[in-house]
Amino acid sequence: MGARAERVRLRDVAARAGVSVKTVSNVVNGYQHVSPATRAKVQAVLDETGYRPNLSARNLRVGRTGLIALALPELDNPYFAELAGFVVQAAAERGWTVLVDQTEGEREREQAVASGFPHHLIDGLILSPLALDARDLDERGPAAIPLVLLGERLTTGSADHVAIDNVAAARAATEHLIAQGRTRIAALGHQPQDGARSGVAHLRRRGWAEALRHAGLPVDDRYLGEVSSFGREQGASAMAALLDRGARPDGVLCFNDTLALGALRVLADRGIRVPHDVAVVGIDDVAEGRWSVPRLTSVAPDKEGIARSAVRMLAERLEPGGSELPPRDVRAGFELRVRESSHASPTVP
Repeated sequence: MGARAERVRLRDVAARAGVSVKTVSNVVNGYQHVSPATRAKVQAVLDETGYRPNLSARNLRVGRTGLIALALPELDNPYFAELAGFVVQAAAERGWTVLVDQTEGEREREQAVASGFPHHLIDGLILSPLALDARDLDERGPAAIPLVLLGERLTTGSADHVAIDNVAAARAATEHLIAQGRTRIAALGHQPQDGARSGVAHLRRRGWAEALRHAGLPVDDRYLGEVSSFGREQGASAMAALLDRGARPDGVLCFNDTLALGALRVLADRGIRVPHDVAVVGIDDVAEGRWSVPRLTSVAPDKEGIARSAVRMLAERLEPGGSELPPRDVRAGFELRVRESSHASPTVP
């Protein structure tokens, strides 16, 4: 039996491992300049003794709270809910607690989050904005808390940023439909208004159009389904509107999975078979799509990678000299997961 966790100190671990207290501290804090053999030896003692760092004392020493904030547009959106879970997990591994807020994509609320959190309350902020512009972020000033943006990049270089390549993601989804022999491919999720709110829609529409042109297929605006937001009801309404005006697609790219779920409902209600009559693909790969009938083919962003990159960049900003780092732009990966909604012989569950 190891010593009781609350009584184990750094020097106890150091004595057992035969290393210095500084070396144990470096392992606990994840510093890289420790040899693999030494790290493994120290980690074995840490595991054996059940050592846990005194996070409150550590935060007091470095002037931190151990709290970060995560602000998302919609907490009931499955994509954001899953992403939040990964952020909480990645933060917990660093001993951080995450305060979660919902902005509903409103500019005033996003401004309040970006600049209104008292500096003594949180150490950093991860924000997925829909309505802010570059000026809003630039006005935060050089003394603002560390900030990482998720989603589409605003026209600013003042903050770190993590996102997938939305053009490439939509292009891959459309190419998959073309490979299934589909030639009349609709796109649900078009938002013609300007601004950050429609940034994802514009980029995913571009990917759809690029794939069609590359295959020698027409880019026909009659097959664009316009929406005001990316929800199930909007997906259902857009699908119904396409069918009602005589458009008869044999493939549908939905700009996210919740739009696709709404579209699937309308197609089923009207007796249109998926994928036999119409193949459907979404983007986001939320868990709900794996339980729909048929199961939804989707482009899966690396949600865990996005979360870990955002938390890592906050941590690097908090290190000595971190505020001097230039703004960084990380592109997370994605993969197409083929299921029943687009292929009779799906490749993944």
